[in-house]
Amino acid sequence: MTTRDKYTDVPEPYSWEVPSAGDARFTWEYDDGRARLLSLYQKGKDKQWDAQSRIDWGQDVDPMNPVGLPDEFHPLFGSPMWESADDSRRAEMRKHFQAWQFSQFLHGEQGAMVCAAKIVEVVPDLDAKFYAATQTMDEARHVEAFSRFLQDKVELVYPINKNLTALLEDTLRDSRWDMPYLGMQVLIEGLALAAFGVLRDLAPPDSMAKQLLAYVMQDEARHVAFGRISLKDYYSALTEAERGEREEFVVDACYLMRDRFRGEEVFETLGLDVKACAEWVDTSPLMIQFRSHLFSRIVPIVKDIGLWGDKVQRAFTDMGVHDMAGFDIDALMKADEDQAEALDKAHAEMASRAIEVDEVIAAGAS
Repeated sequence: MTTRDKYTDVPEPYSWEVPSAGDARFTWEYDDGRARLLSLYQKGKDKQWDAQSRIDWGQDVDPMNPVGLPDEFHPLFGSPMWESADDSRRAEMRKHFQAWQFSQFLHGEQGAMVCAAKIVEVVPDLDAKFYAATQTMDEARHVEAFSRFLQDKVELVYPINKNLTALLEDTLRDSRWDMPYLGMQVLIEGLALAAFGVLRDLAPPDSMAKQLLAYVMQDEARHVAFGRISLKDYYSALTEAERGEREEFVVDACYLMRDRFRGEEVFETLGLDVKACAEWVDTSPLMIQFRSHLFSRIVPIVKDIGLWGDKVQRAFTDMGVHDMAGFDIDALMKADEDQAEALDKAHAEMASRAIEVDEVIAAGAS
């Protein structure tokens, strides 16, 4: 079976061609560049990993609850739609919503791969080209891992959400070299990091979903740092009008991303009342809190790179996330990286104990 056989609704056309603007830029300056970017490039090389071997693909996964989330985290939990459903229907609701979430992660990672490749092409500085090349490989690995999880373990895939489509189109069509950074590195990657973190922390300790999310987040923390370093100096030199254009893009994109997590496609596929479900999700205290948390990385980064005009601040106030500007983004990113290291250490200790047990059994038998 191919991916086409596992889509809830096969996308037509089956490939998406987006006209991409921007000049391919070469530089003949090969001396050392910015120390922080070159350090990040070295880290990107050192931290490459193999999705085939680092993740234990032999683990069993419950296809009706593939992430292992508590029912309380389902967006319709407590609603009339949830309360009237029997156990079988609730299992179906769990599977479809988690499949939809991970499908958007999958499509977003392919978008990140394309944007990273574009950054290599359009960015003027060699140190940035170096790092973007390592990120392109990272994103390919993420696409591989999310695709395998969905196809082999969940066996259900949703098409790309229309709001994510719109944001990727806006990012790729823009001819300004900084826009793939802003659209992908800061906004899409920043939101993905927060969403991954919520699911990673809720997933059972030894689950495949926790491994997958933690290892992907280890890479994504570097990617967001790349966007910050590259854009901060550049934006400080922009005119007020140029900065205003970027701030308008940030505001529009943030509203799009907030609306992206309603999941209307799931409600429609399951034959539910889409309007009633969307209204419940919009007013559910849990989902309001979740949507706010999605901006925990974006808001402090947008402020840090200098896109902090009145329009941006008003939008973040309207979304209820303005106070996140004071978050320590470096501490958040370090915590994201440390989680993956802790998982690796735990798995190594378990493997070592298993070897010791096998040795004791073998000695006893002899």
